[in-house]
Amino acid sequence: MISLLSDPAFYFAAIPAVILVGLSKGGLGGAMALMGVPMLSLVVSPVQAAAILLPILIVMDIVSLWAWRGYRDRRTLWIMLPGAFVGIAIGWATAAIVTEAHARLIVGLVTLAFFLRWVFEKLAGRVHIAEQSRPRGMFWGGVAGFTSFVAHAGGPPYQVYALPLRQDPRVYTGTSVVFFAIVNAVKLIPYFALGQFDRSNLMASLMLIPVAPLATLVGVWLIKRMKPSVFYPFMYVMVLIVSLKLIHDGVSDLMGW
Repeated sequence: MISLLSDPAFYFAAIPAVILVGLSKGGLGGAMALMGVPMLSLVVSPVQAAAILLPILIVMDIVSLWAWRGYRDRRTLWIMLPGAFVGIAIGWATAAIVTEAHARLIVGLVTLAFFLRWVFEKLAGRVHIAEQSRPRGMFWGGVAGFTSFVAHAGGPPYQVYALPLRQDPRVYTGTSVVFFAIVNAVKLIPYFALGQFDRSNLMASLMLIPVAPLATLVGVWLIKRMKPSVFYPFMYVMVLIVSLKLIHDGVSDLMGW
């Protein structure tokens, strides 16, 4: 790890990765966050990249919780979090069976279908505003917890449930921040149990942490100045980018490209 931390290539890959994840954590959507692990994987293995990023995500969560304090929808959290805990447990139990590639491909296809439904509704001149639903919320919360555990890709399932609620952009973002802060904190337990953290990975995380708060606050600053008429189309474009990225990564891994 000493050679890694003294290698300029590590920082050329890792610093942009942390910046993109931080902007996403600030509220700019999951498309940027999905680039974090692949970019860091240019210099370390994907498993090591995920382990290095998780402590940094925790720091970003703390910054986001402070920046978005007071903006949250408790009902969304009460509905989705129990499902997320179940999803994390399933991910932990099936860690040796379910591959990251399968998880990414499935989530990518579901998210693409969600985006296409939104496009068809826009073309038809209809705006779908969903009501809160415990069965749907627990299901998508469970999927978010599972895919967050196995592939750091919990954002798209969360968006499938939460975006149609058409919450105020600040409430939507603040609620998602609380949701994923709790999910990431809970993930620490199985990650430790699976031996994902060691001294070398934690040292790498420590070197990158100073970048995290600034990138996160920039994302917060941008989102707090977005009008709903801009925010929601922007978020759905992010959903499309995420879905295509997930499908590409899943197929590439399964085909051995």
